[in-house]
Amino acid sequence: MKRISVRTRLLLCCAALSLATIAEAQTKPREDREPEAATGFNEKKAFVAKQYMVTAANPYASWAGKQVIERGGSAIDAAVAVQAMLTLVEPQSSGIGGGSFILYWDNKNKKLHTFDGRETAPEAADSYLFFKDGKALAWRDAVVGGRSVGVPGTVKALEMAQREFGTLKWADLFKESIETAYSGFRVSERLEKLVGMRLHPGLDHFSESKRYFFPGGEPLKSGMLKKNEALAKVFQGIAAEGSTFFYEGEIAEKIVKAVTGADINPGLLTIDDIKEYKAVKREPVCGPYKTYRICGMAPPASGGISVYQILKMLEDKKLEQYQPNQLEAVHLMSKAASLAFADRDAYIADPDFTYLPFGALINNTYMQKRAKLIDVKAPWKKEKPGSAYSTAFIQVDNAFDLPNTSHVSIVDKEGNAVSMTSSIEFAFGSGLMVEGFMLNNQLTDFAFSPTRGKYQALNRVESKKRPRSSMSPTMVFDEKGQLKIVVGSPGGSRIINYVAQTLVGVLDWGLDIQQAINLPKFTNRNDYTALEAGTRIERLQSELEKRGHNVRVQDLNSGLHGIMLRDGKLIGGADPRREGVAVGQ
Repeated sequence: MKRISVRTRLLLCCAALSLATIAEAQTKPREDREPEAATGFNEKKAFVAKQYMVTAANPYASWAGKQVIERGGSAIDAAVAVQAMLTLVEPQSSGIGGGSFILYWDNKNKKLHTFDGRETAPEAADSYLFFKDGKALAWRDAVVGGRSVGVPGTVKALEMAQREFGTLKWADLFKESIETAYSGFRVSERLEKLVGMRLHPGLDHFSESKRYFFPGGEPLKSGMLKKNEALAKVFQGIAAEGSTFFYEGEIAEKIVKAVTGADINPGLLTIDDIKEYKAVKREPVCGPYKTYRICGMAPPASGGISVYQILKMLEDKKLEQYQPNQLEAVHLMSKAASLAFADRDAYIADPDFTYLPFGALINNTYMQKRAKLIDVKAPWKKEKPGSAYSTAFIQVDNAFDLPNTSHVSIVDKEGNAVSMTSSIEFAFGSGLMVEGFMLNNQLTDFAFSPTRGKYQALNRVESKKRPRSSMSPTMVFDEKGQLKIVVGSPGGSRIINYVAQTLVGVLDWGLDIQQAINLPKFTNRNDYTALEAGTRIERLQSELEKRGHNVRVQDLNSGLHGIMLRDGKLIGGADPRREGVAVGQ
């Protein structure tokens, strides 16, 4: 039997997706695939607790966080345990080989802190990293292998946050993941489906990944007991020595060897790139919405700005008069999202390289000006960036922001909270596995083409730069400054839509967090309006088309996890489109 080439596999990797998405992938210079395909919808009800709550993308991970809090741990202690476990049981979505954005609410001092653990480009990288023969590579030719791997940031960011706000010893936070890695975990149905779909053409090409995910030549099966002794040993080293074990010495050497020695797209990472990585503490993006205060992550995350922009532009549109999934609500929110995405694609990139103050994009005068472009009676149209900065900065790029991510929401016994979104980018990242964990392909979040016309793309590849991300960990506070909502989602650039819709569900429509998460999804990224297949929102297609929308009915695979605080209770929600659960007491 003739072997199918990796390039051909890349072209076929979206076979599990809708025909509309495949058509887009083949024809659009800038596109957003859905590699972590839909794997079913399981109705879920809100979970209620009084003392603390953890909601994460896999029961093993939620349980690990619960155990840490039961031992006296803080929300950030629990987050370390949850992320370690997700590295093991949800390798397609996030892990220590990727990056994270973390919001931490210090309830005692009533202060929000944010930690940037986004990956960085190698020192040797330049704006032509993804060029060949004078042309920018297609995504399908760039994603697999070593060239797309950035320096992982998750371990450093978690360590930075835990040193400041942890209550347990760092070494105690890996207990559950080490034991489970040695004894084995039961492969979930979702992991079985995603491996079996062969969405990632490098997964059974690179030897270490192939041995792990295709033992005996067959893909993993749900219910199978899967051990990962190599990862257990890495966790033991990190537990004993901290991030130094990961960023210096043998692990760093093995990462570099895998990246530079890949037989597909060998990369540029060096030992010094890994050793010199630093997580960054940044100021949060916060602004008023009605009687609430919405807070998110600053650039290089785009979600904090874009989610807030959507809400703020809709503030005077009286969304509360509409029902969820009513035509007018979908129309208005799609128009607001288009304006937000126009600004996102033009203005948001690593602030250490652009030096653009994000406040210009969310100040009240600018938001009022943009809101005037939204009229429920006016048809939808593709929007242009606003004039927040000089037009010299306007540069819409062709970055690929893929939805292979995981979100964790936690509130501990003291009222401290974590909203953390982490990712390795594409399903199973670059396809490269090192010592039991997957390496990211986050560098494909950069603009492949460094220029458009006479201007340079703000999100172009540069040495040591962090690529733009749509991850949107979010917290909402009431008029008294009390925490009200902790939420976030995977979903690539659609994350922004998912989080904004969920917040409207709670704040404007009076739903609990689970009801808001359950809502049929719709998205618009200043391109087309996607309606979630198999839900009642499909019925809006013809009416939206009459209002100028280009509509596509397709799977929308969010993975929202959230907690709301109401009447002295914690109400947790987990997305029915994935396998996560909320736990607590």
